[in-house]
Amino acid sequence: MAERAVTTRYLRRLWGLPGTRLGVTAWPVPASRRLQLVWHYWWQAHLLDCMVDAEIRSPDPDRRKDIGRLIATIWLRNGGRWTNRYYDDMAWLGLALWRAGQVGIPRPAALEVLAHRLRAGWTDHGGGGIWWRANDDMKGVPSNGPSAILFTWLAADGHRADLQRALSIVDWMEEWLIDQDSGLVFDGLRIGPNGDVRALVEDVFTYNQGTFIGACVELACATGSRFWAELARRTVLAVREHLTGETGVLPGGSGDGGLFAGILARYLARAALLLDDADAARIVYLSAASAWRNRASAHGGPVFASDWTTPAVTGTQQDLSVQLLGWMLMEAAAVLEQHNVRPR
Repeated sequence: MAERAVTTRYLRRLWGLPGTRLGVTAWPVPASRRLQLVWHYWWQAHLLDCMVDAEIRSPDPDRRKDIGRLIATIWLRNGGRWTNRYYDDMAWLGLALWRAGQVGIPRPAALEVLAHRLRAGWTDHGGGGIWWRANDDMKGVPSNGPSAILFTWLAADGHRADLQRALSIVDWMEEWLIDQDSGLVFDGLRIGPNGDVRALVEDVFTYNQGTFIGACVELACATGSRFWAELARRTVLAVREHLTGETGVLPGGSGDGGLFAGILARYLARAALLLDDADAARIVYLSAASAWRNRASAHGGPVFASDWTTPAVTGTQQDLSVQLLGWMLMEAAAVLEQHNVRPR
């Protein structure tokens, strides 16, 4: 139902061109956005990721066609290229394209273009790490977390040097960006012109916890080392203690922040599935139950609230990001249910 609500309301042709599919950024679609002049590259990457989730859960030939069309239309809307100046955006699309390949919709040339740019984004400034965007002074988890996950997957495909890249990225985040008091992951570092660290950006965002957990889970599986599993476990416990509150439900958001908790739920589900982490499973299930309980009904299916602990409202404009958030959460819970992973 969550899938149908998003694809029915948001998945449209680009500029009326036959064979194209792209997510409009709001519903009902305001006149100012019908031409898709507002471009959120990374929202489209997560739309693609959710469609791949659905294809894994319940294969469908019509959806497969739309996945292929969405991939091609992202390239078209992005000016006939896969890259932009944001390394985090490129990492998100790289992850979604890699997963599309796992369901038989490979785009190896596009994936290699993105991987090449991400590899080139690492420098020794600030002790290492990939820049947030080109010609900027920020390095942090938004670009490094998803890149580490992608590099681990690419290493399994035969790009052996990428495993060391993933290890180096997570080592760097562990050294520079962990709050020793709470165990949570800080946002990033500001780097001075001489390459030294100028400031620690101490903001705590849910999606950064998610990609750090996700990177550690993948490295634990790739290397067989419990060290990475223990880092993932520490961060899961920090999320449970500091971010879920008395309800046990993840906090929401709007705009770009509308995707944050869904990303965390995705990688909590990976920790629950691959590392048998019952606390991670519990957070996903509690969040999904609360989001579903507080949904509103509208034409096409459910409408999810930006805050999963409060009732959703209809009759207002809904961001694609927030509705992807709800869909992503439901897919995370569905993965656990399909594999009979339950919190003890």
